[in-house]
Amino acid sequence: MTTNSPAAGAPLLLLIAGAKGAVASTLAVAAQTLRKAPAAVLNSLTTAGRFGGLINPEAVHTAGWDVTAAPLSAAVARHGVLPAEAWKPLRAELDQVPLCSPPPAEAPAEEQIARLVGDIQRFRGAHPDARAVLVDLLPACENSGLGDCQDPGPREITRAAASCPDLLYGLAAVRAGVPVVNFTPNELEIPRVVAEARKRGVPICGRDGKTGQTYVMVVLASAFKARSLRVDGWYSLNILGNADGANLMDPCRAAGKYSNKTLLLDEILEYPVGAAYGVPTHKVHIDYYPPRGDAKEAWDVIDFQGLFGLPMSLRLNLQGRDSILAAPMALDLARWMVALQAAGRSGPVPELGFYFKKAVGANPPVTFQDQLLALDRLARECEPA
Repeated sequence: MTTNSPAAGAPLLLLIAGAKGAVASTLAVAAQTLRKAPAAVLNSLTTAGRFGGLINPEAVHTAGWDVTAAPLSAAVARHGVLPAEAWKPLRAELDQVPLCSPPPAEAPAEEQIARLVGDIQRFRGAHPDARAVLVDLLPACENSGLGDCQDPGPREITRAAASCPDLLYGLAAVRAGVPVVNFTPNELEIPRVVAEARKRGVPICGRDGKTGQTYVMVVLASAFKARSLRVDGWYSLNILGNADGANLMDPCRAAGKYSNKTLLLDEILEYPVGAAYGVPTHKVHIDYYPPRGDAKEAWDVIDFQGLFGLPMSLRLNLQGRDSILAAPMALDLARWMVALQAAGRSGPVPELGFYFKKAVGANPPVTFQDQLLALDRLARECEPA
């Protein structure tokens, strides 16, 4: 049984863009489960023991936007992530989650942002004691083209938002004073969004949640670096059969994710993998394989050198579940955003690089060891004075 007393902390309100996707619908089930069987969710959170007194860990509300009209419970059933016994007893609660359709895409950007700000205010009005966070779970999209534009005009934003609507949700949230979690590979954190976030005292974090194969790559690459074992090549093949996998078959939409995955390895090792051959030898492939559904699989072949340059190799096979790995991370990040806003942080928070393929902000921690140390320092920053 949950309590909303001051001692227990405030409820959390997740405002989810793309609320009926596989990750988002799994997150909605997790939020409802926290009220009846909290240990089933809290045991998967990295923040479970943090932020006591600020956030009630068992009181999480959800709301948001999606283009589909079907009930939320139908989305849960369609994605097939969870067994029936995990969500069917919660069907009534799921279908009462307040959800809106997105603003008309043909409307000018400022009109769309104003509509989204109004939606946010209504969602918050239903839970006035809750701390709200926007969680961007929209599909991967094309690059907005505004990453280097310091002050885009209304027409530029409208044009960019046609392919990257994430920009509008980010701007609306920041204007409403709501922190932003960008779990997607989409370039939401353009200079305009960052500047407004700093001006309004709103923290933002992103980009591209690091859930499975890339998380393991960071751990192993950090270990190779610490052991002075030179990585000669790294071949990764990923298959998944959910909507995210289908979406990534579009090269324009997949470009950001491929870039985030490949650049990260060189950043950790501090040398370009494949330099001896004159071509990059870190190869990443993602294939849509419908029979696998949300259960993704990754194969990695790592060639490395030891003493006298003698070759060795490592084979790794990861069989994971995409949304099961991602949903608790999104909840963790929302909790961090609440704590950081309360601590007075604003703008990008690069110290949360542990959770992302491409952490936004200056000098994010890159190796696994540095990422864990950064989280510890960040947690101390969030402690009450």
